[in-house]
Amino acid sequence: MKIELAKTEIIHFVGIGGIGMSGLALIMKGMGFKVQGSDISFSKNIERLKKNKIKVIIGHQKKNIEKATILVISSAIKSNNPEILAAKKKLLPIYKRGDMLAHIVLLTKNIVVAGSHGKTTTTSLVAGIFSKAKLDPTVINGGVLNSFNNSAKLGKSNWSVVESDESDGSFIKVLPTYSIITNIDREHMDYYKTMDKLKKLFIDFIEKIPSFGKAFICIDNKNNSEIIKKIKIKNFYTYGTNINSQFFIKNINQSRNFSEFNINIRLPGKKNTTIKNVRIPLIGLHNIRNATAAAAVAITLGISKEIIKQGLREFKGVQRRFNKIFIHRETIFFDDYAHHPTEIKEVLNGVKQAYKKEEIVCVFQPHRISRLKDLRNEFSSSFRKADSVILCPVYSAGEKIKLGFKYYNFAKQIIKNSKVKVYLVKDQYQLGKFAKQHLYGKKIVIGMGAGSISNWMKELPNLV
Repeated sequence: MKIELAKTEIIHFVGIGGIGMSGLALIMKGMGFKVQGSDISFSKNIERLKKNKIKVIIGHQKKNIEKATILVISSAIKSNNPEILAAKKKLLPIYKRGDMLAHIVLLTKNIVVAGSHGKTTTTSLVAGIFSKAKLDPTVINGGVLNSFNNSAKLGKSNWSVVESDESDGSFIKVLPTYSIITNIDREHMDYYKTMDKLKKLFIDFIEKIPSFGKAFICIDNKNNSEIIKKIKIKNFYTYGTNINSQFFIKNINQSRNFSEFNINIRLPGKKNTTIKNVRIPLIGLHNIRNATAAAAVAITLGISKEIIKQGLREFKGVQRRFNKIFIHRETIFFDDYAHHPTEIKEVLNGVKQAYKKEEIVCVFQPHRISRLKDLRNEFSSSFRKADSVILCPVYSAGEKIKLGFKYYNFAKQIIKNSKVKVYLVKDQYQLGKFAKQHLYGKKIVIGMGAGSISNWMKELPNLV
């Protein structure tokens, strides 16, 4: 008699349309769990869930959980949500997404990618190498991979490649076999309050690595370099352009369509070696670091240099990571997820390297009032490699707090600190009007943000 895992449970996802929640729901459905969920509006993620025969209800109400036995909630869901209140009344177990992800990851050997920036691309690059090595991993990611047009895939092996979520501290509950720490930055301070608390959780996460596993830490990042001094068990390797890195990046060559570099490998007790002429179809030093992290894990697991280079060279990319969306009157329009000052600077540095002669225009939509308030000064100086910024209204992401300063003054601060022209628009139609009048010729236009800006950019061809 075959017994299915949790055969009698019905698992209800509150906020199932989020990229992380939808990915986890897809994997659990594929593993044999009974899964359903709800969200406030329809989206492409929900469309993907319905294609996989997962029941999704639009709107949150207590009747949605009548048959549910377990609730999984997104970090964006408020405690007064009617489904949560009903679940508490029924004494149902309620788990955050991070908790449930940790439980699922326990069933596999895994690589867990953590950090403030670059997680989605790094997770995707690891998955690409693993797939090329015919390891067929389960993938749970924070972005849609072009290779299978989804954020999650159930593999046939006992390996998983997982992007963790540090936004609410729940990443600490995941038990990694191998982990990658891309960087630590001032992010999600509405939860952490202090950088010391954030760093402490990353130290705890790294120290969870078992003796037969390994952590891979980028020491180009100042905060990463600081925490490794405090890690008690030195079960980690380092990577980066820093000369002391054990996976040392050198001989970098960047063009419009690819980046090429070498990785010198210097590990204790092993002969020094080099992976030469690594090529990725991505631009920017941040992506070179991400690819090096993926290569470092693969080398440690015994995957050949040839397979690693092939997996990286044939990488199909991730949606919303500097994706070209259309060309109009010689101007090339891109869509990017950058919504933090560090991410904006990294993207613009890469674009400036690749497109030396074109004028660079950022269409920036700040994401979350709390983030803009906390990082106002850092945002104002993050556009120095651009020529002009089109500043859109803040995407609140449901936050009901006050900004506390005049938005016009923020625009003036960008002009002063980034030395760029700034244009304010009120909505996507005003953006379309501006684009029609001004965006033509040899220009690179990048839509940046984690809110509705991606849809605004994709709908621009109808407005110009």
